Order: sequence, then structure tokens, then C-alpha cells
Amino acid sequence: MEKLLEKIKTKKAKIGIIGLGYVGLPLALEFVRSGYCVTGIDRNKDHVASLNRGKSYIGDVKDEDIAQFVEKRLFLVTDDASAISTLDAISICVPTPLTKTKDPDMSYIINVSQEIKKHMRKGQLLVLESTTYPGTTEELVLPILEGDTLRVGKDFYLAFSPERVDPGNKVYSIRNVPKVVGGVTKQCTELAMSLYGQIVEKIVPVTSTKVAEMVKLLENTFRSVNIALVNEIAVMAERIGIDVWEVIDAARTKPFGFMSFYPGPGLGGHCIPIDPLYLSWVAKKNGFELRFVALADQINSAMPEFVVEKITDALNNFEKSVKGSAIHILGVAYKKDVGDIRESPALEIMHQLKNKGAKLTYSDPYIPEINYHGLCTKSKTHTKEFFSKIDCSVIVTDHCCFDYDLIVSHSKLIVDTRNALKGVNRKHIFRL
Repeated sequence: MEKLLEKIKTKKAKIGIIGLGYVGLPLALEFVRSGYCVTGIDRNKDHVASLNRGKSYIGDVKDEDIAQFVEKRLFLVTDDASAISTLDAISICVPTPLTKTKDPDMSYIINVSQEIKKHMRKGQLLVLESTTYPGTTEELVLPILEGDTLRVGKDFYLAFSPERVDPGNKVYSIRNVPKVVGGVTKQCTELAMSLYGQIVEKIVPVTSTKVAEMVKLLENTFRSVNIALVNEIAVMAERIGIDVWEVIDAARTKPFGFMSFYPGPGLGGHCIPIDPLYLSWVAKKNGFELRFVALADQINSAMPEFVVEKITDALNNFEKSVKGSAIHILGVAYKKDVGDIRESPALEIMHQLKNKGAKLTYSDPYIPEINYHGLCTKSKTHTKEFFSKIDCSVIVTDHCCFDYDLIVSHSKLIVDTRNALKGVNRKHIFRL
């Protein structure tokens, strides 16, 4: 342990990142910036080739950063898992999706653990960052790695540290977001704290990997439940003729006991729609039902349908039906100013509108084309002439780069699901 600790502190440790997605790639570059030589391992050959050409496929990562680090051989990228044997500390950042039955899909974690087992050597530190259910690190990963010959805390070290990446956030980055760390043993925790302490300003140690795993699920379940609450309030406010955005703005003036959450067209991204279901799954395994979580999932999942109803009502006010109307979706990414479409509510909204006979188009500078449930189309450019042919424009994702003055001035009808047009009061604007 002391030898590895010294390597970490003197920046001589060789760092590995397995999984170079929106979590792993920024993490790898942060280690490089801090003075380490980093090896990135990803089985996606296209991603490996792109990075070796100095090209990024992640919105928050610049091409020039990758290019200079690859050229200087400070960042080595490969799809060859045998590189694991050359590394001292490895962060695992692979996907953890849900199955069709909304159960945790552990195949990525199992496969990478088995691959590590083939190539690992004594003295290595392994840290799982992938969001998962409490117990994964010790009950699933550890038995695969230990086998009959190696012992955790003696021959190798294992910890869990949940990723807290917020794509598109210009204020909070890897360095200034506190890092939660929980090891299988005290030695594991100490080493993981030392590793991440080189790139993160504040480390938050917890007593076990289970606690660390639960932290991430609580964070995102907290958001999911509160968003569901305000979404339900939005539906009620609409029924009784109250502006929910005005209500929230007034409520947030209270300096204690209230935290602002905002309604929207539904939840998107890899974390918030999915993580609470991990929590529900492990609760059911232990004979307990998380009723708040289940209800929040129902409410949030129903929001795309509510948006479609809102569009239908808005068109009816202009004596038009959804069928045959030209409806333009503004923004299909799951959140503003990012290029990630995973679980985006815009896709379900478009799917429902298509089934109702709408003529659909969309604009999103971050998503050049989409292919969802038979809807294959490319992003359109905004012009006065374009909007003159559109019956209803729907703001689903409020990207900062949209020309809202142009949209307001030349759209016949607008449904704003994000309050992007706050303060703009026109008869042709309908808010969520």
C-alpha cells in the first residue's frame, strides 16, 4: 500500500480509465492536467480512433485538449484490455442502463470486472464510478476480482466513488465538486482518497462502498421526486388558471425551507430518470416498496403526454387540429446546451405527435439528426420564411443559442414548456 500511495503522491502512478464516455473522458483529462500519464480503455473502436486523431465526441471536451495530450503521449487511448496490467490505479466508468423490465443491467460492470481479472496484478487500486445499486461493489465486483488467489486490502484495493458530472455546467466541474469515496477496507478508502485528492478540491470519505453507492441514488432520487412534485403542481395550476412559474418565483423568496425546482416536459439524461429505479429495485429485493419513487416515476413519465395535450389545446384555440398541422420542436436534447439525447422527453413528445398525424420538424444545433420509432429527420435552420410555414413551435429544450426574438416575432403559435420566454406576454404564447 505504501508503495502505491507514494506513486500517487509523486505523480508517478500510471492511471487508467475504463469507459471514455461523458464521465470517463473528462476524468481522464483532469488526471492528465494534474501531471499523470493516463491510459484510456474503451471497446468502442470508433471512439478510440477519434481520440487518437485528437477529435472529441463529448461536448464539454475540446479537440485541442485531446490533441495536445495524445501528441505528447500523456494520454494513451486503446481498445486493448491487456493495458490494464501496466496500470497502478483504474477508474471504471462504464454504462449502467436498465433492462426492458426496468431492472438494473449489470452486464457492463460484470464484463469489465471479468476483463480486469484477466489482466490485473498485485498492488493495483480499482475504483468503480458507474452509478449502481447499494451492494454492487462488494457483492458483485469483489467476488469476481478476488477469486482464489487475491485478497482485497492486501493484494489489491477496491473502492466506489460516484460520478457527479453535470454536462454543460460552466460553474461546477470535476475539480470543484466534492468527491465521495468509500472503500471495501480502510486501506482502500485511504488510497482512493489520495488518488482523487490530486484532482478534486474536497474529498468526502464514507464508511463503506454501500454508503457511497447509496449517496448517488439519493441525490438523483431527491431531484426526481421534487421535479415530480412541481410537475404535478404545474398540471393542477393549469387546471385552475394559475401561472405556476409565478408561484415558484414567489415561493423562492423564502430564505429557508424551500428549494426551487421547475416543471418541464419530462425527465431525460442517463441519471435522473434511471437512478431512482435502481433504488426501487434494491428496495423490492429487500421486501420494501418505495412508494414516493414509484409515484414520481409515474408523474414524470406522464409529462410528455401532458405537453401533447397542451399543444392540442393551443392549436384548438387557433381552430386547428394536431392532424395535418406543421409542428416544429425547438430542442431535442435532454437538457439545455448539451448534445445528449438519452431518455429525452422530446423524443416521446415527437412520437406521440407523429401518431396523431402531425407534420414534424425540429431544430437542435447539438443534435444534427434523430432516428426514433421510425421518425428519421435532420435539424432545420431557423429563418423567417421557415416559421411562416409552421403552425406551432414547441420549446422543449431551451438552448441559449436559439434566437428567441426571431422565434417570437415570426411564429404563429408557441408552446413554451421551459418558461424560456419569461416576461414575454403575447396572445400566441402558451406556457406549461
